[in-house]
Order: sequence, then C-alpha cells, then structure tokens
Amino acid sequence: MSSNFRRLLDHSSTAAVRGRIAAAVGVVALMAAVLTGTAAVGTAGAAPVGASSHVSAAASGHASAGARPAIGGWTCAGTPIPAGYVLTGFIRSGCNGAGAWNQQPVRDGIWTCAGSPIVSGYVITGYLSAGCSGIGAWYHQLAKNGLWTCAGSPIVAGYVTVNYNRSLCNGIGAWVQTTARAGLWTCPGSPVPAGFRSTSYLPGGCGGQGAWLLQRR
Repeated sequence: MSSNFRRLLDHSSTAAVRGRIAAAVGVVALMAAVLTGTAAVGTAGAAPVGASSHVSAAASGHASAGARPAIGGWTCAGTPIPAGYVLTGFIRSGCNGAGAWNQQPVRDGIWTCAGSPIVSGYVITGYLSAGCSGIGAWYHQLAKNGLWTCAGSPIVAGYVTVNYNRSLCNGIGAWVQTTARAGLWTCPGSPVPAGFRSTSYLPGGCGGQGAWLLQRR
C-alpha cells in the first residue's frame, strides 16, 4: 500500500473520532479559565471522592491565604498545583467568592475535577458530567493493559489503542489501551512506538473506525 493511499485512509477513518476527542478535550480546556480565577462556575459541593469533610473545612475557612497549608489542601483559584497533585473538589463560594479547589496527591483510582493536571503514567477511565460541583469529574487510574480510557485521555508511552466504543465514558467514547506488540490491530490515531510500523489496513476494525496491523520493523 502506498504511503499516499494510507494517508487518505487515515484521514477519512479518523475524522469522526477526532470530533469526539475534540469535544472531550474542549471540556478540559474551558476549565482553564476557572483554574486561573478568570471565571467562576459550579455550586457548593464536591467531586465524587468522599470529600464532604473537605467541603465543610473550605466553607468555614474560605481557604484564606493565612489558613492554607503549605502544600495541598483547599486553595484559592490560581494557586499553583504542586507536581504529583490533582484537583479533587471545587467550592464556588470559597475564597470569598473567588472559588476554592482541593489539591490532593494523585493515587490510583481518584476522581478529579475538570481542568486538573493528569500526572504522568495515569490515564482517564471515567467521566461524570455532574461531578465536582457540576463542572465535570474524571477518574484517574495508573495505566495498565486492557483499560478502557476516555476520549482525551493521555496514551502512556509504549501503549497503543486497539478498540473503540462510542457509548462508554458517559457517551464521549473510550479506547482500550495496551502495551505494543507485533500482531495487534491498532485504532486510527494510535501511536506507533519506536521499533514498530503499521502495515495492513482493516476497514471494520477498532469498533468500525478502521484498524492498522502493528509489526516490528
């Protein structure tokens, strides 16, 4: 198959998938204004991470500068997020109306607010549009073979995507990630790790999106 023909196939088979990825990434991008304090969204509450006690603390103290811990905990909008931390709760009325965010160390199996950093080695495997006081929440897990990952999730180095289901992750779509090996049929847009190449094309592969056969160089 010529390289030009393959590029044409790639373009047509990935167009619909890219639209769904763009929609999911757009949700995260829109939250950037919230994180920098230039917008205020959401209502008093917390992401589904068992953060009711955190909500009480922030509501009573308003996450004021004098009461904030040195690292993590409830912080005002615009506070830098330490490396290895994620955002797990949002209170619209915190910080005297500027909004307060709960910063916690990342761990395998944690719900985070839209706009939270995604720590290296983690993927997104769940989505709740009403989570984190209505701004949306994402479930973070350590990457491992066979996980269904939501649209917009990072693909960890050395992994490829091998299947697609548009109904998962609350309708935004999900891909299966697994470590690369020869003989896998990979989805459109999947990375091709060093030492591998894509060869044959299967129109009905990857949940109907089309698939490419991964082989060693």
